[in-house]
Amino acid sequence: MQNEKDEELHGWLKGHFKYKRDASAAIDKTKVIFVDRQIPCNKHRSSSSLKYHLNSKHVLASSVVTSPPAATVSKLCQTTLTETSHRKLSKSTSQSLTNAISKWIAMDCRPVNVVEDKGLMDAFRIASSDTTYILPSRGTVLSRINQLYDTEKISKRDNLAHANHVALTGDHWTSISNDNYLGVTARIIDCDWKLTSFALTVLKSVTRHYSDACAEQFLTVADDWGIQEKVTTVRTDSARNMVAVARKLPFHHMPCAAHILQRTITVCLSDSGFADTMTKCRKIVAHFKHSPANTEELHQQQISLGQQKDQLIQDVSTRWNSSLDMITRLLRNEEAVKTTLAQQKHKLVMLTASEWDKLHKLQNLLEPCKYVTELLGGEAYVSCSVVLPVFCHLHHVMRVSDEDPAYVARFKTAFSKDLAEHQADMNGEWLKLASGLDPRFKDLKCLSRGEREQVWSSLEKILEEGGLSANTPQPCEKHEPAKKKRILLLGSDSDSEEENHHSNALHHYRAEPSIAMDQCPLEWWSAHAGAHVTLSSLARKYLATPATTVPCERLFSLAGTAVQNKRASLNSENVNKLVCLSNCAGEGQRADKECQEPGERRRGQHRQVTHALRQLRKPLPDQLLEHGLVHLCTWGRGGGGNHPGKQRADRHETRGSRVRPLTI
Repeated sequence: MQNEKDEELHGWLKGHFKYKRDASAAIDKTKVIFVDRQIPCNKHRSSSSLKYHLNSKHVLASSVVTSPPAATVSKLCQTTLTETSHRKLSKSTSQSLTNAISKWIAMDCRPVNVVEDKGLMDAFRIASSDTTYILPSRGTVLSRINQLYDTEKISKRDNLAHANHVALTGDHWTSISNDNYLGVTARIIDCDWKLTSFALTVLKSVTRHYSDACAEQFLTVADDWGIQEKVTTVRTDSARNMVAVARKLPFHHMPCAAHILQRTITVCLSDSGFADTMTKCRKIVAHFKHSPANTEELHQQQISLGQQKDQLIQDVSTRWNSSLDMITRLLRNEEAVKTTLAQQKHKLVMLTASEWDKLHKLQNLLEPCKYVTELLGGEAYVSCSVVLPVFCHLHHVMRVSDEDPAYVARFKTAFSKDLAEHQADMNGEWLKLASGLDPRFKDLKCLSRGEREQVWSSLEKILEEGGLSANTPQPCEKHEPAKKKRILLLGSDSDSEEENHHSNALHHYRAEPSIAMDQCPLEWWSAHAGAHVTLSSLARKYLATPATTVPCERLFSLAGTAVQNKRASLNSENVNKLVCLSNCAGEGQRADKECQEPGERRRGQHRQVTHALRQLRKPLPDQLLEHGLVHLCTWGRGGGGNHPGKQRADRHETRGSRVRPLTI
């Protein structure tokens, strides 16, 4: 009764509806009036129909009745642009962002605490249109990096499991926190005749670099990856401890060809008539490098002469080709340097006209060495077979002529003698077989006639002994069915065919024409593997070996990016994971370039090879043609950078890189 009195007094739905009264002021409970509009409505037993009418026709009035009001409005109204812009990211999108951030940190060697930067969070909130987005924590990022590393490791382990032969490179590196690491990389030629190089580990070493300890580390790495029976060669520098390590390993040792060449250059510069001139050059460069005011005056003088601003370069004993770069930059700015120094007060001893002429002659002597270093330092193409042809070229370049001054003759004589002495320790037998199995150099014109026949005799002997060791997996080409083989054997009239099988196979390969320099030797073998089954297995073995330890040098460049002053206490396991993941990212970028049009890619590579050969041909073109270097081709699969033009070389030398391999 009390509720009925309240309804009669206050009405329904908080006073929005009241009973209608007739002319005698009596209440008609079948009729109600909407108070806001004075509209009569029918009323049934409950207020549900009245509430529906209020929500559908009078939304603002219903917001006072319903609770919570915002929920009712959002259900009945179209979403506004403001509400859409502040919508939160879905769980799947947030997870994808977390994975992308973790991959970015790992691949680019960024510090993990970058996720705590407020500026980065603001940038992600603007990009995602979610003002409530929060970056993943450091622990989440580290766990995702561990997952990425495990995935990559499984992929690389699978590649190694399907490979028949593995070539290793190894070297030591000391971080900014004075921790020592052993970097090991692997290089294989897979079943599709694609050359692949990747990092195996960056292992922290706490023992001294004695030969026993270093040999044990190499064996441990090979055993961890399950490739101890597949490793063919180990490429290291020529340090005494590494040479001693090689004697204790069951693998062939291959000294770094680039280290040998650069050591020869350093020794010859110190013992020849260029020593005093080089000392003066270093002092002149230091005069400008150590004073911003002197550098600015040099730049002003360069502009007045119509040149671009050009920094001088100081040579460093551990930086390959840095002496040539210093000389080249000085000769390019000769007039600007002379004019600037003439206007300054200094105690420098200026270069005489004869010494400037010496620099020009030294530049001509060192330029072939630079291009050979870059040629051998490539990682994405076959390089082991190139060593003997380019060293043969250097020996001919350094032949003394009647027109050479005494100091040039002394330099050439010392260079040829030192290079020949160290070339004898380079496992020449392996290099000769690699050149013979490369269809670009199989004419072996870089060797004497007697040595050529020894190479083919060695190959025939290897084929007779089985070509591959018994514990080596068989090559992945498809062989003829066993039934077909038995039929062929039954049809043979004598055993002489089987006895001469290897000799005939070798003769058939030698009869093949040499390929042009714009062709890839691995593509040639891919197309001719069926015709040369046994030799193709040997080609995988010998052509997979790199010519230098540049893969390890690149690895340490990445390690230097990861271990910085602000990250000097980085855990050794994290260093290994970050560096290996970053190395894999570099491999992926080189693989992306394979998506280009093949014809366009080959034309670009042909131009770059032609440029490299033109640089090598400058001193002695006739000898190049005579010794087969017309077929020299470092055509590769991917790789970054341009051809080694002077402008690019000068620009990159200022970054302090130890080597810039020619990538073609």
